[in-house]
Amino acid sequence: MNYLDQESAIKKINSLWQAESRFLFVISFDKQKSIVLEESEIDQEEILFDLQGVSNFRNNLETKPVSILNKDAITYEDFQKSFKIVTDNIAYGNSFLTNLTFKTPIESNLSLRQIFENSKARYRLWLKDQFVLFSPESFVKVENGEISSFPMKGTIDANLPNAENQILNDPKEMAEHVTIVDLIRNDLSIVAKDVGVSRFRYIDHLKTAQKDLLQVSSEIRGRLTERYATNIGDMLFKLLPAGSITGAPKPETVSIINEAENYDRGFYTGVFGFCDGKKLDSAVMIRFIENENGQMYFKSGGGITHFSDAQKEYQEYLDKIYLPIYSDVKEPQKL
Repeated sequence: MNYLDQESAIKKINSLWQAESRFLFVISFDKQKSIVLEESEIDQEEILFDLQGVSNFRNNLETKPVSILNKDAITYEDFQKSFKIVTDNIAYGNSFLTNLTFKTPIESNLSLRQIFENSKARYRLWLKDQFVLFSPESFVKVENGEISSFPMKGTIDANLPNAENQILNDPKEMAEHVTIVDLIRNDLSIVAKDVGVSRFRYIDHLKTAQKDLLQVSSEIRGRLTERYATNIGDMLFKLLPAGSITGAPKPETVSIINEAENYDRGFYTGVFGFCDGKKLDSAVMIRFIENENGQMYFKSGGGITHFSDAQKEYQEYLDKIYLPIYSDVKEPQKL
């Protein structure tokens, strides 16, 4: 797979968008590595994608396998060490919200491709021998000169008593979500005008093999300025890294992430998307499994604020390590 640097990726995306071409893009968290492929360049033996039904993959499987996932999660004590780095920085005023993630060794009876083929999620991507993801979170959508973003912040076990009221009335969850909505609104204002929150803190239901989850999202919309409406590559890189998986303020928070996590996120928490010649849909690359020299790692985490409780955050980190494989997977639309 050939990777492009930031300048080359921006130029290619701009050119393909202006030509109303169909293309796929994948951008790493640090924006230093990108894949940009026109539809004719996409090799189905190398890369498979599905964005809410727009896909280069047809599911011909008659039965779904029984999936097995074993995880070697970090201890609560080790989690606390990274958690303290983040909370100390928040106490010093260096960040209002930091997204803290970890890489967890896992074992599965399924290959990365089998996980892609059998999983159910709004957004899926498989890159041969490298990674697979099944993300519930949109990054931005562009259509008819309008841009929209759907930041997702706040997760709770759906089976807890009164779970929806619990998460909507939790001060920590409210603070985290408000911070991200404000950050995304400010981000979109760089590339768009008339930016506003059209829906605030609505509930999404997610199924996992272990438990059902509730996640809280908001919807923010604006009209792209003339410059960015015709230069989508510039627009994408201007908005990255995605605020929902970084924190606020971005530059200081990225430094805290690098200190607390002590590993390279790579493509995890970057973004990928597809343009059909007229409109663009994209996702944040979370719920991410990566192959490193034959060992699978699941990368996951959550947002930390002044109100965060270490035990609850540790449980959220554990809850997000799952395989969404069910018997009711619907066949995506063929390109």
